[in-house]
Amino acid sequence: MDPDSPLACTRARRYVLQRLSDGSYVSIRPDDEGLGDVSDPAEAYLFHTHEAALRAARELNRLGADGFDVVRL
Repeated sequence: MDPDSPLACTRARRYVLQRLSDGSYVSIRPDDEGLGDVSDPAEAYLFHTHEAALRAARELNRLGADGFDVVRL
């Protein structure tokens, strides 16, 4: 979506979380639904909005396990 014209969406944007320590991307493991790491952003968990990805990154950063950043695909 274009932030200046949110109703004129030409293509969907997706966001993923990236670990700052090693550059891997965050995925959801299918066996236990815990966090996993993947090297390809196409295999990472996709967020449909920037706000949702930011909330997740902030919460994970607050927990202090590692640093996370939001990356737009």
